[in-house]
Amino acid sequence: MTFFVTSVGLGKGADLGGLTGADKHCQTLAAAVGADKHTWQAYLSADATAGLPAVNARDRIGKGPWQNAKGVVIAQDVAQLHGDNKLTKETALDERGAVVKGRGDTPNMHDILTGSQEDGTAFPGSDDHTCSNWTSGDKGMAQVGHSDRIGLRDDAPSRSWNSSHPSRGCSTEALAASGGAGLLYCFAAD
Repeated sequence: MTFFVTSVGLGKGADLGGLTGADKHCQTLAAAVGADKHTWQAYLSADATAGLPAVNARDRIGKGPWQNAKGVVIAQDVAQLHGDNKLTKETALDERGAVVKGRGDTPNMHDILTGSQEDGTAFPGSDDHTCSNWTSGDKGMAQVGHSDRIGLRDDAPSRSWNSSHPSRGCSTEALAASGGAGLLYCFAAD
């Protein structure tokens, strides 16, 4: 396994303790299922801040290929991941190999935190797309993708695994209101 969706969030909405805390969450969940021989990175972008450049999710996750807990290759490389990848509800599995509840399931948890545009880069400008770079469980918003590739409409954003829409807020309750649970995509970066 070199890719998974977290089975649980950290319980503080989108306050992940920054990129470092998100990566630690990925590493901890991987270790719980015996997959800790890899260096796990969360697929998250971070907005530019005073003196610090933006961070692009696509640059944090290694070169691929990536396969889920059942051995299905979801992408050979970064280009395929951001193009014609194999992510679906049946392949975007958690670290235990379970399907993440999506549209039509109770509760819907398909909104995965990314803070990213379709190409895996951070949003330009000063608008917050990352709940204060993953440190706010209250104010702000985060860009999310749909792990099941299904939304309210049959359009490109609804089918996007990494950039479907902004969250309704950063709290656990706000994330749940639109179908999220503070879950992340985790990739083996080595």
